[in-house]
Amino acid sequence: MIVFALLAGTVAQAQDFKGFYVGGNVGGAFSTFSTSTTTVFSPTGYFAMTSPPAIATAGALKLDPNGFNGGGGGGYNFQSGNFVFGFEADWGSMKLSQTKAGGATYPCCAPTAFLVTQSAKTDWLFTARPRVGAVVGRALFYGTAGFAVTNLNYASVFTDTFASALESGGVKENRLGWVAGGGIEIQFSRHLSVKGEYLRADFGTASSVSTNLKAFPSVVPEPTFPQNPFTNSVYLYANIARGGVNFRF
Repeated sequence: MIVFALLAGTVAQAQDFKGFYVGGNVGGAFSTFSTSTTTVFSPTGYFAMTSPPAIATAGALKLDPNGFNGGGGGGYNFQSGNFVFGFEADWGSMKLSQTKAGGATYPCCAPTAFLVTQSAKTDWLFTARPRVGAVVGRALFYGTAGFAVTNLNYASVFTDTFASALESGGVKENRLGWVAGGGIEIQFSRHLSVKGEYLRADFGTASSVSTNLKAFPSVVPEPTFPQNPFTNSVYLYANIARGGVNFRF
C-alpha cells in the first residue's frame, strides 16, 4: 500500500505543468524559398518583345535549403485539472542559405543568352505563441500558434551575353509571419521536462522593384534602361522539427 501511495503521489506531482519555465531546444529547419524575377517590354527599352516571358520562366526558381535550428526561451502555464493554457516565446539560430541560377538563350537573338542568379538566406528565428493542451499521465499534448520573425536576405542578379547587361535587386528585412504546430512535453520531475515539437513558419511574399538595368559597358556613359523595371519576389516558409528541455520554477 505504501508503494502504491508513493507512485500515485509521483504521478500527481508529474502532472503539474503550471508556472514559469525556461528551456532550450535544438533541431532542424527544412525550408522553401519560391523566387521570381520578371521584367516588362518597352518599345524604347533594352529587351525584345519575346525576352520578358523567357526571363520570367527562367527566373521562377525554388530554393530549398535545410539548416540548424536551436536556441532558448521560456513561458508560463496556467492549469485547471488536465487542461493547460500558456504562453511561450523563443529565439535562436535558423541558418538557411542557398543559391541557384536559371537561364536560357534569348528567343530573338541566339546564340546570346541570359542568366538569373537567385540567393536567399536567414540567420535567426523568433516566435511568440500561446499553447493549449491536455495532460495525460506524465505527458502534455499541446497545439500552438502565434507569430514569427526572421531576417530575410534575398538577392537576384540578371546578366546576359548580348550586351553585358547587369541588373540587381532583392529584399533585406526582418520579416513577420505566422507559426503553428504542436508537440508533446513529458515531465520527469517537478522541475524538469523534455519535449518534441513540429512548427510550420510562414513568412508570406516579399518583393521589390528595381530600375538599375544597364548594358553596353563599352559606351561612355554606360546606357541605363529604367523603362525595363525588374520585380524580384520571394515566398518563404519553413518546417521545423526540434526537441528541447524545460526547467520549471
